Amino acid sequence: MNAVILAVLVMMGLSLARVNVVFSLIAGALAGGWLATDMPLTDVLNAFNNGLGGGAKVALSYATLGAFAVAISRSGLPEILAKRLLNLLGEEESHHATRLVRLTLLGSILLAAISSQNLVPVHIAFIPILIPPLLMLMNRLNLDRRAVSCALAFGLITPYMLLPVGFGGIYLNEILLGNLQSNGLQAEASMVPQAMMLPALGMLVGLCIALFLSYRKPRIYQNITPQESNPAQEAPEVSPFKVVCSLVAIVAALVIQLESDSMIMGALAGFLIFTLSGVVRPSEADDLFTRGMRMMAQIGFIMIAAAGFAAVMKATGHIDTLVADSVSVIGNNQSIAAIIMLVVGLFITMGIGSSFSTVPIIATLYVPLAMQFGFSPMATIALVGTAGALGDAGSPASDSTLGPTSGLNADGQHDHIRDSVIPTFLHYNLPLLAFGWLAAMTL
Repeated sequence: MNAVILAVLVMMGLSLARVNVVFSLIAGALAGGWLATDMPLTDVLNAFNNGLGGGAKVALSYATLGAFAVAISRSGLPEILAKRLLNLLGEEESHHATRLVRLTLLGSILLAAISSQNLVPVHIAFIPILIPPLLMLMNRLNLDRRAVSCALAFGLITPYMLLPVGFGGIYLNEILLGNLQSNGLQAEASMVPQAMMLPALGMLVGLCIALFLSYRKPRIYQNITPQESNPAQEAPEVSPFKVVCSLVAIVAALVIQLESDSMIMGALAGFLIFTLSGVVRPSEADDLFTRGMRMMAQIGFIMIAAAGFAAVMKATGHIDTLVADSVSVIGNNQSIAAIIMLVVGLFITMGIGSSFSTVPIIATLYVPLAMQFGFSPMATIALVGTAGALGDAGSPASDSTLGPTSGLNADGQHDHIRDSVIPTFLHYNLPLLAFGWLAAMTL
């Protein structure tokens, strides 16, 4: 068996058995390294340890974004949204009012997730701040949280697949296009969003199925307030001054992040504005900063472990073998070649947990392979871009599943694997496979 396949299966199996994701990643990496018979255990451990540093920058970025998000919560913006929606629902809770509030709530969460990738690029750090104050409202609406998880995943993934701004600018232009060009593909920046349009449409189809078919029925939750699980959290006092300061800090964080190309510097600048304006008192700044970092700590550790997992997979050399074995099965059939390349990309991304980290690995192998099978530059872009995005929505180690769980499980009623990973895998990876294949065959 291929080491990459074994490692992913071990990681996924342990995660489904509710073993901690960090431990599952480590066990999967060791299993994959063990199967690669030319790698002694010491080499496997060295590769894993050397790879850990690759996730340190991401972990630190998430920690500072978490602190910035906690500071935003002091302005009371999440509570304002919750109160407005409750007023819209009213006391009678008629079927029409309930349906309207449910759609408004899902639409607001979806817009917030989309904006977190470009307009206010805090990525997943907004989720543990925005979602917990809305859980009581979701319970009152009997809203299935799996629908919310799918809405959040769509907003976290689709913008970077299609829009070349914010995180999309990094994924489409720097990572995807950059790696394709460095491996000999003649492509221009204007071609990338066009090539990714059909795969993004697949994401939209998955979202509609999740919201209007799979999870439209009511689901009952207990009314457990998130504050009961974290007594340190206090309801903030809302004032126009705090709201204005929050908007200024968000704009400043966005501008500085774009100018410095650093999420860390943007988040720190936003936090500093909150402190200087008095929204965050100097006496509580350390506590809030620590709370924000702690909030994102688990995600950071998973990202670090995923970087070590990726390093072991690279060191085994079995990624190349997986692609080579796939070619021997394909023969000269372009249609089968497209689907196998996408499935291999799915396996790799499921283990690594990040499309941003997967593309540099598979581009080296896929570009010459796509040329060999006669795929056009546009089709090659769609293949590599979709293969990278596949699994991002369905991996236990992906921030696109970890982020929604961090907010929806604030009262302990949302399981990471069964309520985030499996729903997003079914509703996004399957349409991505279909629409990615269609893009490869028609472009």
